[in-house]
Amino acid sequence: MDRQVIQSTGFHNIKDEEGKVVGFTFRVRLPYYRGIYLSQLRPGSCFVDGEKFTKDEITWVFNGEEYTWQELAEDFHTHWVPNVCAAIRVKKEGGLAQGFHDIKYGYSFESSYMPPMMESDEALNPDAESPIFMPEFGHHVNERRLLIV
Repeated sequence: MDRQVIQSTGFHNIKDEEGKVVGFTFRVRLPYYRGIYLSQLRPGSCFVDGEKFTKDEITWVFNGEEYTWQELAEDFHTHWVPNVCAAIRVKKEGGLAQGFHDIKYGYSFESSYMPPMMESDEALNPDAESPIFMPEFGHHVNERRLLIV
């Protein structure tokens, strides 16, 4: 597992059952030592080479199960542990071209024992840096250049 949140492995185009390229995927790790329940996640938009993909075009995959952002918000039972990566799947007809791509992706999460100012909509906005920089609590927009071959 890489130290960076966006992992260097697992970046590739994805195909549907008919073999048509329908998007791409990459992996992220949880920078928080305790783990979280999926309902605590606040997923954001994904930017690839400046192109924006909204949370409606993104699903998260944990242990083979795929979740929309609405399903994440309602799942109070599934726990994401720090030593297991999640796959992020992004819908994009035709996928991404071979070569290097700049990925920017942020997500945040709530923690029940954090002060209210750290749980505000501004502090938990996954598309912008938090006014309180604490990457170990997920309040960070992550960037990485990855290669699709």
